[in-house]
Amino acid sequence: MLNYSKKKFRLNPPQVMAIGFLVIILIGAVLLWLPISYVDVGRLTFIDALFMATSATCVTGLSVINTGAHLSTFGEIVLILLVQIGGLGFMTMSTLIALVLRRRISFQERLILQEAMNHDSTEGIVRLIRKVLIYALYIELAGALLFAIRWSFEMPIGQAIYFGIFHSISIFNNAGFDLFGGLPNRLGSLMHYVEDPYINIVSMLLIILGGIGFIVISDLLTYPKNKKLTLHSKVVLTASAALILVGTLVIFVFEYSNSLTLQPLSTIGKTLSAMLQSVSSRSAGVNTVEIASMRQATQFFIVIMMFIGAAPGSSGGGIKVTTFVILVGAVYAMIRGREEIVLFHRRISKDRIYKAITFTLLSFILIVLSTMILSITENFHFLGILFEVTSAYATAGMSVGLTSQLSGFGKVFIIILMFVGRLGPVTLAYTMSPLPKKETYRYPEGKITIG
Repeated sequence: MLNYSKKKFRLNPPQVMAIGFLVIILIGAVLLWLPISYVDVGRLTFIDALFMATSATCVTGLSVINTGAHLSTFGEIVLILLVQIGGLGFMTMSTLIALVLRRRISFQERLILQEAMNHDSTEGIVRLIRKVLIYALYIELAGALLFAIRWSFEMPIGQAIYFGIFHSISIFNNAGFDLFGGLPNRLGSLMHYVEDPYINIVSMLLIILGGIGFIVISDLLTYPKNKKLTLHSKVVLTASAALILVGTLVIFVFEYSNSLTLQPLSTIGKTLSAMLQSVSSRSAGVNTVEIASMRQATQFFIVIMMFIGAAPGSSGGGIKVTTFVILVGAVYAMIRGREEIVLFHRRISKDRIYKAITFTLLSFILIVLSTMILSITENFHFLGILFEVTSAYATAGMSVGLTSQLSGFGKVFIIILMFVGRLGPVTLAYTMSPLPKKETYRYPEGKITIG
């Protein structure tokens, strides 16, 4: 834990988060850069090692190497540890160490944890962190066991257990890294299991649990006892279900006759693949069909899904489903002539609406500018660049094949995007701005014509 005793060196919570992630990324990059981390490919450049460390810590999943073929066991363990630390948050891991050592969690550290978990207050934050660690452990263990049982039929039991642990952590934390590229006659990600209901269902459950956030999971576990769900949980669950359903239908219809994706599959295979792509597109980066072979309309739809992202307090990125719901609610309220946004009979405060608009606009501007810049420096078509930029910023990890072809400048640019996307542009802006001062006066109201 950082020492905050000297006031002149005191950092605010967003600054601690930014510095903490930077330190973890740099340590990971150095470890991945070591010769012990690779097999049969020689030593990669430090930029490639930094790219992989950033992608893992920011739980993105974009890769400039074939993870299963190019990393040694040591390198794979380093990568998945970075995913675990990045998914749960380095402050959560620091809190775990403090709890094990029976060290008191200071108020400043509770503020940082509040920021990291997107929680409303510091009240009960340590108790929430304990739950987060327990939930994550049980879910990842269950996923590892289910995967290991299935893969024990096609590989040695030791390898099946190792693969189960690696992919359970990777998929639950919405990272999307896989080791199948290192096996003979295997395609990357879960493409070998495109029509396997078992692998598809287990993967989707892990992605959904990792994407709805620990606050919602805690609510769901206590629901049988208190029969109540918070407004946050209701919004996240409803919006997530709606987005999964809409995404499945759109991908199924758009790709139904595409001979390179869904057309050769059975009806069950088409449905499973469309659903997995829908679930995965908002953050996880797992795929069972080739994304680059999808129609442009489908790819653009996935860009929209990645932009929306997962839930607050999860390892997913994007503008978050709650932000999307508030924006939709604002449009609906305006059309109906209402002055307030009401969700589940609860009024949404104006500061939440302003924050949603700010976050969305900043994210949109950042993606547009980044796409324009990379369109100049990278020799790739526009939609592919937009796809890769959105995937990096939203930490979604899906790719149409551009990542491995990036120039040195392009790799550094994507590294920055992944870092900004993991922290969020608003949080990052707070790290560089002074504390806001409350104004003691108000300007007279003015009117501007809209529309």
